[in-house]
Amino acid sequence: MTITHSWAEGQKILTIAEVSAMTRTPTATLRFWRSRGDRGPKSFKIGPKRVGYLESDVLAWIEEQYKAADEVSA
Repeated sequence: MTITHSWAEGQKILTIAEVSAMTRTPTATLRFWRSRGDRGPKSFKIGPKRVGYLESDVLAWIEEQYKAADEVSA
């Protein structure tokens, strides 16, 4: 498979199960957040039934959560 979009070079696409394991968040919670559209890491549809997450987006979201926790505790 050839990557034709420059944004996708070097990017790993994660499944919801991989994001769940990475964040220790249940897949049902990730699905709920996705349905709300205002929580959780950025995701996108891959075909009619699959959802993908760019690893860089998940890592950025985790970093945001970490920084937000520092602001609340300060």
